[in-house]
Amino acid sequence: MSDHKQEEAFRVIDRRPFTAEGELRKEVVEEQEREAKREAAKIPAAPPEAAKAAPPALPVETPKRAPAFENLVRMLGSNAAMVLGAYADPRTGQPAIDPEAARELIDMLDALHEKTKGNLAPEEENLLLDLLGKLKMTYLEINQAVAAETAKAKAKARARS
Repeated sequence: MSDHKQEEAFRVIDRRPFTAEGELRKEVVEEQEREAKREAAKIPAAPPEAAKAAPPALPVETPKRAPAFENLVRMLGSNAAMVLGAYADPRTGQPAIDPEAARELIDMLDALHEKTKGNLAPEEENLLLDLLGKLKMTYLEINQAVAAETAKAKAKARARS
């Protein structure tokens, strides 16, 4: 009797879907067919007149404004404006210009816009797009001014030598 218990305690069942030849096992095919029938039974057949009529339009819910999101956008925008020279450094009185840092902040705002597309309230969308537009234009102007200043400095250096 104890030998019979040991045999039942340990059984190996091959649950691999493929045979050694690489074909689907018969049990797997049967299970897939049963699953397909169950799925088809869940979806009721549509009456012919329902197929002709357009599906009812679901009301589109407008996302609500989130003050925390707007504050995040403004904070990133202020930091970008600061490194684009919009504010003077309190220690030196001179504007701090760091185009690389500005580019990173603008890229963050771009990523935020891309990842939240379709989930923003109209006011949030407008705030983000307006801020991005202004920052990108300022960034281009600063880069052009820095490039022009660099070209002048190189020309002076060449003239002296």
